[in-house]
Amino acid sequence: MPTTIPTYTLSNGVTIPQIGFGTWQTPDGDTALNSVKTALQAGYRHIDTAAAYGNEVSIGQAIADSGIDRSELFITTKLWNTERGYDKTLNAFEQSMRKLELDYLDLYLIHWPANAKQFSDWETINAETWRAFEKLYNDDRIKAIGVSNFLPHHLDALAKTATVAPMVNQIEYHPGQLQTETVDYCTAHDILVQAWSPLGTGKMLGDETLTGIAANYGKSVAQVCIRWCLQNGTLPLPKSVTPERIRENLDVLDFTLTDADMQTINQLPYIGGSGLNPDTVTF
Repeated sequence: MPTTIPTYTLSNGVTIPQIGFGTWQTPDGDTALNSVKTALQAGYRHIDTAAAYGNEVSIGQAIADSGIDRSELFITTKLWNTERGYDKTLNAFEQSMRKLELDYLDLYLIHWPANAKQFSDWETINAETWRAFEKLYNDDRIKAIGVSNFLPHHLDALAKTATVAPMVNQIEYHPGQLQTETVDYCTAHDILVQAWSPLGTGKMLGDETLTGIAANYGKSVAQVCIRWCLQNGTLPLPKSVTPERIRENLDVLDFTLTDADMQTINQLPYIGGSGLNPDTVTF
């Protein structure tokens, strides 16, 4: 029987499943198609993709093949950096919708902020991109809008012209990389934090501290990391193309990490991750 996942409620009242299925680095074609089908069969109802992942077509096909009512699904995609700006954003959104074969989107995110290293007018670029997001939202094409990889100063700049506040900020978040300043900012502004790479691109799996904690619960390190994200009030987006692990990553609702274990994990030093900094990326 598929797992039923509890939900968070976004600032605009839209509900979102507390665990999403990530598809970063999942190649288009049979791999993406089969992994998303497996995820949906296991009980995932929240699928996260992006134009830059190149797999929107296969994900759209998996959604169509699933037979699950559209109202039960929560689908997210993201605008890629080359398509920033008002008109380009609107066109890029239509392209994603055609690939996904959807009539509406549940969540649309700006994948990365334009930054000062690349653009002297980065604030204007982000503002114009967000203006297009607001139009799509106000036109009922999207149920919720948000950003990804935005730091507090990017969010502050956006707030100068925004008429609709971001509902989500999807950031790299895992043991050893808490991004406390950004998380605190989002909490204060009622922005839900989504955790991409909650397993630290796999680098968490061999950590001795996490391995020891996992053994005490009879769970895997991956399950502990996902549970830790939930207990910190974030929304994890684990990814896998292996059916057993896809199902295992959802089996995290039957245990609770103790306060002591949460504190131990919260205090872990940097173990590893993508190494990407929104202020210095050049793509």
